[in-house]
Amino acid sequence: MRLSMADLPFHDRDDFDDADRGFIAKLSPAVIATLDGRVVWDNDSYDFLQEDCPDTAHPGLWRQGQLCAKQGLYEVTDGIYQVRGLDLSNMTLAEGERGVVVIDPLISTECAAAALRLYRAHRGDRPVTGVIYTHAHADHFGGVRGVTRGDVPILAPAGFMEHAVAENVYAGPAMVRRAVYMYGPALPRSADGQIGAGLGMTASTGTMSLIPPTAEIARTGQEETIDGVRMVFQLTPGAEAPAEMNVFFPGHRALCLAENATHNQHTILPLRGSAVRDARAWARYLTEAITLFAAESDVAFASHHWPTWGRERIEHFLTRQRDLYAYLHDQTVRLLNKGLTGPEIAEIVRLPPDLEQVWHTHGYSGSISHNVKAIYQRYLGWFDGNPAHLWEHPPRESAVRYVECLGGGAAVVAFARRYIDENDLRFAAQLLNHAVFADEGNKEARDLLAEVYTRLGHGAENATWRNCYLMGAMELADGIVPATVDPASRDFFNALTVEQIFDSIAVRVDGPRAWHERLAIDWHLTDLGERYRTTLANGVFVQQPAPRDGAAADLTLRLTKAQLVGLLAGRGVEGVQREGDTTVLQRLVAVLDRPAPDFAIVTA
Repeated sequence: MRLSMADLPFHDRDDFDDADRGFIAKLSPAVIATLDGRVVWDNDSYDFLQEDCPDTAHPGLWRQGQLCAKQGLYEVTDGIYQVRGLDLSNMTLAEGERGVVVIDPLISTECAAAALRLYRAHRGDRPVTGVIYTHAHADHFGGVRGVTRGDVPILAPAGFMEHAVAENVYAGPAMVRRAVYMYGPALPRSADGQIGAGLGMTASTGTMSLIPPTAEIARTGQEETIDGVRMVFQLTPGAEAPAEMNVFFPGHRALCLAENATHNQHTILPLRGSAVRDARAWARYLTEAITLFAAESDVAFASHHWPTWGRERIEHFLTRQRDLYAYLHDQTVRLLNKGLTGPEIAEIVRLPPDLEQVWHTHGYSGSISHNVKAIYQRYLGWFDGNPAHLWEHPPRESAVRYVECLGGGAAVVAFARRYIDENDLRFAAQLLNHAVFADEGNKEARDLLAEVYTRLGHGAENATWRNCYLMGAMELADGIVPATVDPASRDFFNALTVEQIFDSIAVRVDGPRAWHERLAIDWHLTDLGERYRTTLANGVFVQQPAPRDGAAADLTLRLTKAQLVGLLAGRGVEGVQREGDTTVLQRLVAVLDRPAPDFAIVTA
């Protein structure tokens, strides 16, 4: 059994005390816009959360929304400040001898600049003397050009650039489309609509940027000092992000936990998609953090939520966060080795009572259900071993056959109404999904499915589940809501290595259209002193550095990296030297596919 509402620990008000501690000032109004007036952040739209929880929201999620909606400048400890509630993540500022070191400058440049202005209004016009990226997720570096032009030291964990690019460029269009469901930016901010995202309220929709780090942190225990601020680093790759690190500030007795320990159960595989995270490693890094830093820390804070003060409370918090991910990992592996599948395991795993009775293990962002399935996926993949699932029809074709077996669309709707009356909304959604996929014109099925999704959303403790359900209902009623964030800004492409540029081209080749193309291009990057040969054959675009002498290429180009980006984007570029068949580049561009960033999700 799961916890009932009566069992939830509402008597524990420590989080509210911690979230208010150190408050200095709010941004008023808490509305941030671009230069042309487009609003990219509006925290005031969550004022409705000050009311009591209505029937259209899970009380635990409403409580989390109340906490995350608190915004302003806060003192964490002497010399360390945070700006919270001006984006999905927090921006932390550590004061140095001359200026201030910024840790994790939010998603959007507009939000980061507003956060810095709020800090300066109360702490003086201190220059930014350094930047720390704790990990390679965009909500922790995208606003960097709002705080610096890049003329200061920028530290990041080893592998940062590779993973920042891989997540935001290669599969960026699909992730951004799915993130519209996960964060629900198009939903109304109301008791019936979007009430947060678990980790924060939502993602801002301003200008994303990226300045490559000037130095990488390569090992746990590495020490660096910027502007007199001494830092000791712990690398945590493969946990919450492929490249991530915790930061200990010995002079402040303060521990920055990046996103490795926050005030909710995090996600092993975000609903927007990503590489599956390693819950086993995650737990071990938290054990290491306890060993290395807990006894020397008076405050622990993260790039989301609010700090925890006191050595005993910090150890208590980290221990339970560690036990959370270790328990989910170990129990999933135990049960998969008994032959259970991911969905079966997800139905029976329950946290130990000691973990259920603390708020920060609850699934506002991640959940037991989708985390267990992610751990299963990491070990065994998509196939559950049942041959019936080895070669199933795709969703639309399966739906047509299911609906036929059940007696047609009207019969499926009738069955669904029966299950709704029995409050089995989960199966009603499955049935109605088949009805809609089999016939998108079945308005009765669409309207009823939207109603079921709305009810499921209103009952969800998990913010991302709520947003997905409510976005599904909106899409059924009003059509596709396009994404408002560019998954690959100019900064991202400028930051790509040459190998990554060619990789991003390879995943856009329309294989069937390129089956019969054969071409080879030599690229001489004059500003980098690098040479590459790319070939296209059998629909596969292959790159090789420093090609050996041998068969001549069809085309040789001498150009800069910036010109390479321009050429492959289809723009005319001056000053590129060409030798050979100049139509080859046109033939390559002709077989490149364009992503479809606004694809359907709840209809076929």
